[in-house]
Amino acid sequence: MWGVGAVLASALADRFGPSRVLAFGAILYGFGVWGMAVSDSTLMFHLTAGVVTGLGIAFTGIGITLAAIARVVSPHRRSLALGVGTAASSLGQVLFLPLAQSAIDSIGWFQALLVLAGATLVILPLAFMLPNDASGRAMAASDQTIGDAMREALGHRGFLLLTAGFFVCGFHLAFITVHFPAYVKDVGLSANVGALALALVGVFNIAGSMFAGIAGQRWAKRYGLSVIYVARSLSIICLLLAPKTETTILLFAAAMGLLWLSTVPLTSGIVAQIFGLRYMATLYGVVFLSHQIGSFLGVWLGGVIYERTHSYDGLWWLSIALGFFAAGINLPINERPLVRLAQAQ
Repeated sequence: MWGVGAVLASALADRFGPSRVLAFGAILYGFGVWGMAVSDSTLMFHLTAGVVTGLGIAFTGIGITLAAIARVVSPHRRSLALGVGTAASSLGQVLFLPLAQSAIDSIGWFQALLVLAGATLVILPLAFMLPNDASGRAMAASDQTIGDAMREALGHRGFLLLTAGFFVCGFHLAFITVHFPAYVKDVGLSANVGALALALVGVFNIAGSMFAGIAGQRWAKRYGLSVIYVARSLSIICLLLAPKTETTILLFAAAMGLLWLSTVPLTSGIVAQIFGLRYMATLYGVVFLSHQIGSFLGVWLGGVIYERTHSYDGLWWLSIALGFFAAGINLPINERPLVRLAQAQ
């Protein structure tokens, strides 16, 4: 629902500006979390925790905020700004995970969910402080419709390659987020090591996002993406071959943290660079849908393969192969702006 909703939310943000979309998403998100707390049936829990909350995340998602950021910075600082925006998302994860756990420990899960539902409403005033110009500043006038933009992108080889590569990113992230704590217990370590590993991922994610934004200013973004995917595969190989100690697990978590969301500023930057800013949110939403399909499969296949083999090794090796595949298909992406943008500039 997050992936599907992101396409709709991004299209609305491109049409009406981000403020109203983010505000609506905050209300939807808060209602979904509140609904989790008061659900009294399995169906109601799936509708609130799954459907409503998924759509709420989509309407307050990083694609909309990154598009808003891209429209208010100059092109030569855009990649860095996108890296800062991605790092802010990571910082929120690092801060809210321990705060949520602390709230559960001190006031119970029900009240903690109500607090989190209220916290989402902080987005409301912040949303209306954003510039709400749907077309963005310093953009050439264009009569291109959203349908034209979609057809143009889907006919662009680089866009299709970028979308396929982002599928792999989602596969990696969701598989590790959901199944890594269980893997840590399987190799004989305590659950606390798994929790600490995920916390390290969040911390190093901030540095990785910032560095990717800086690198995207200096070098071709497709090279950065290829390096990230290769580094992920090599990190997993090292994990599988090394002794399964606490140090090994934490070093792997730190390495994956640096490579975690570092793909986001580069991927979104390529979309803006090739197709311009007018429909950046919509086009990134399509790429992000591929990411979320990969996420779904990473979680689901992880469970299926573990139940059949009683081991995560098959998914680890599949993740390695997918990483090298993504590295290869990102290399031929042509990052040059489309002819219509070059002529306008």
